[in-house]
Amino acid sequence: MKELIQNSIKKAKSYIEYKKLISDLIKEGKSTGINQNDELLNYTKLNEKRMKRLDKKTKLSETAILKSQKIEKNFTWLILTESWCGDAAHTLPVLNKFAEANSKIDLKVVFRDENDDLMNQFLTHGSKSIPKLIVIDKKSNTVVNSWGPRSKKATNLLNEYKEKNGKIDTHIKKELQYWYNNDKGKSIENDIVEFLDIMR
Repeated sequence: MKELIQNSIKKAKSYIEYKKLISDLIKEGKSTGINQNDELLNYTKLNEKRMKRLDKKTKLSETAILKSQKIEKNFTWLILTESWCGDAAHTLPVLNKFAEANSKIDLKVVFRDENDDLMNQFLTHGSKSIPKLIVIDKKSNTVVNSWGPRSKKATNLLNEYKEKNGKIDTHIKKELQYWYNNDKGKSIENDIVEFLDIMR
């Protein structure tokens, strides 16, 4: 696992580099990932706009900032994602705000389809769901925590819909985006605050 983590980190991009890559790919009519089609490109374009907006508007609570600033060890926050992922577009800007609050957190981004072996170590109920945050102690190169692909509240929303309707469809996916817009990243923030204590 340690070698797998090291190799993945070597290929990883900073948040700024990740956003620039997405912008460059859009100009070429592409998204990240193995599959390329108009639908994924359109999602990527939409997600770029979402991230730009959220980068400007997202503000952590004082509690979250203080929690982040209390971290004393050096950590890598390695995020598995793809440009077309709607959940990631709402999540990465929030995670980046935690990293901005403390230089001990080194946020890095890798692509799921290019890191299948790593993704397979962090499945969600057998699924390659993204985004997936992997928290790594830099000194020992060991994984101390993981999170994702969604906040507990968003996960509950989807689970309740699936239980009632038997599947996840286009309707609930649209509803989830409305929910994200209204939640303004607070549920993600609350989830991350909950496990920051073990990283101190």
